[in-house]
Amino acid sequence: MAEERIPIRNIILLGHSHAGKTQLSEALLAASGVIPKPGSVDQGTTVSDYNSDEKERKISINSSFLHLIKDGVKVNIIDAPGYGDFIGEVICGMSAVDGALVVVNAIGGVEIGTSRALKLIAEKNMPAIIFISRIDKEHADFAKCTSALQDKLGKKCAVLTYPIGSESSFKGVANLITKDKLDDLPGDDKAAALALAESLVENIAESDDEVLEKYLDKGELEAGELKSTLKKAVLEGKVIPVLTGSAISGEGVKELLDYIINYLPSPSDAPPREATDSKTNEAISVSPDEGDSPAAQVFKTISDPYVGQISVFRVFSGKISSGSSLYNSSAKGQEKMGQLFKLQGKAEILITEVRAGDIACVAKLKNTNTGDSIVTDKNPVVFKALAIPEPAISFSIKPRTRSDEDKISSALHKLTVEDPTFKTVRDPQTKELVASGMGDLHIKIMIKRLQTRFGVQVDMGTPKVAYKETIMGKGEAHYKHKKQSGGAGQFAEIWLRVESLPRGTGFEFVDEIVGGAIPGPFIVSCEKGIKSAMGDGALAGFPLIDVRAVVYDGKTHPVDSKDIAFQIAAKHGFKEAILRAKPVLLEPIMEVDVTIPDEFMGDITGSLNSRRGRIMGMEPGVGIQVIKAKVPLEEMYKWANELKSLTGGRGSYTMRFLYYEAVPSNVAQIIVEKFKKAKEEAKA
Repeated sequence: MAEERIPIRNIILLGHSHAGKTQLSEALLAASGVIPKPGSVDQGTTVSDYNSDEKERKISINSSFLHLIKDGVKVNIIDAPGYGDFIGEVICGMSAVDGALVVVNAIGGVEIGTSRALKLIAEKNMPAIIFISRIDKEHADFAKCTSALQDKLGKKCAVLTYPIGSESSFKGVANLITKDKLDDLPGDDKAAALALAESLVENIAESDDEVLEKYLDKGELEAGELKSTLKKAVLEGKVIPVLTGSAISGEGVKELLDYIINYLPSPSDAPPREATDSKTNEAISVSPDEGDSPAAQVFKTISDPYVGQISVFRVFSGKISSGSSLYNSSAKGQEKMGQLFKLQGKAEILITEVRAGDIACVAKLKNTNTGDSIVTDKNPVVFKALAIPEPAISFSIKPRTRSDEDKISSALHKLTVEDPTFKTVRDPQTKELVASGMGDLHIKIMIKRLQTRFGVQVDMGTPKVAYKETIMGKGEAHYKHKKQSGGAGQFAEIWLRVESLPRGTGFEFVDEIVGGAIPGPFIVSCEKGIKSAMGDGALAGFPLIDVRAVVYDGKTHPVDSKDIAFQIAAKHGFKEAILRAKPVLLEPIMEVDVTIPDEFMGDITGSLNSRRGRIMGMEPGVGIQVIKAKVPLEEMYKWANELKSLTGGRGSYTMRFLYYEAVPSNVAQIIVEKFKKAKEEAKA
């Protein structure tokens, strides 16, 4: 069926894990008549959390896609996970929406996930609404929540509704703009609500100079002017409305839905989307005009066991129809759009076309992945790449049986396409298959999916660190290779020296032979022999880097000199020279950003210092700190669990490779001894 041409709102649900986002999405669907009554997260009956691992853990792991129509406006909802390990889902989802709904648990208050969501919103200057949920639960504290939000947001925080009653006696909300139901509040609550209402008017007025002048003159604003100024302030990111209610009873949800429709931006209210013209490389802006050429971006990929690969995309201009031929300007290839559909949880609703500003899905695109741009070849714009965070934790994985080994490559490919924050690589140095993700839970869930979806069993372990070796000085060697065993012999004699190079230079071979002491073809043989020795360092067998090898003299035999003889001589001579040039072990150093609540600052800096980390600086926020440090990779492999233990699960970190650095001598000695012991055991 063709989609109706109606106004659209695209929003994402954000917040801390267990804040009640999924339960609220159920309440929104029920309030608009999409479902007869809300499902239950505890009972596993929600539209949004439909995967078995989500039902089992009672948390959202993947972004889910919902939509409803209320008062002639369609609202597309992305229910994003709150757990920090799935931040990639949040970032991808935010690229496709124009506004956010941040859910705060009235019991837990402003948690680390809340702070993370507010930080992401601030970075994008994205219009948002905050909903304090679970106000009807025991220990719910509306005053504590609003106070914490005011501390964090300052005058941006605009409380619009106030709970009537608390905990089990909660029975509705009073509107602080219209003053509706204020008389239902008991004395102390009414006084608090009136104080909030007064500061609300002031905050709204201060967002616009003209309105502020009028407010200062008259001392009040008319309701209509207050609402129009509020909407403008919300769209500009100057004010974030705060509402409250219960997703279980539904109280306050209708008011929330009205504010989503009336105050969060439509696609035409949002700024144009940044893109690049792939023909001219010029930066351009794409506006949501249905008459323009089709331009969309895939922001989520789902691997469905029955349908295949599903691409979820947002259309930024023009319209796309089922069966149309389009162009992937990111991968530079044609794509045939099959049957278009929308998702309501896991249910597929077929549509014939999707217009600018809307979100839809298509299955079985050949060469399209998350982040790719779908356009026409006449207008090949490329949208800005999604800022996918780098994985923070790694494990080695090993298939248990030959059958598992045969299936693992295909299974891992499907999982990495579905989740770009999950990466796998075969380490060329250690030969291990290494899986990397955003945290311990993330990795465990992906390994569980290998088993349940694809029938692949693996064993997990801590991956080996890819150490390197280099030299700190110069060294020389003279090596003669002579072999006589009857018949043609082997002879090669060379003089060479080795020198250190700046970090990151690699390997350099220099020929300083004069007078033909070594003929040209055998100089090539010398280079081959030295390069083969670079892969097996002199200290502990790790690859050598940043070394210059200079061959400056040699001798040949008219009969016995040959390619293999000079390769052997160069290889052994090079190893001898390396041992005389102050060889050292190098280890990868990671740049680590740790986000934690203030109260854990001492514990975390102490933990990082104990792991040979160097604190490089801190970025303070309201209630949270971001610690920037440089830490050896070896020390980070199992740190995720320690961070979780120290912060009660409220801390998170990201890391990325910086450079290689010399291993301290006491640590290097242990690594070398392990290498020698393993070598002896292999010989035995």
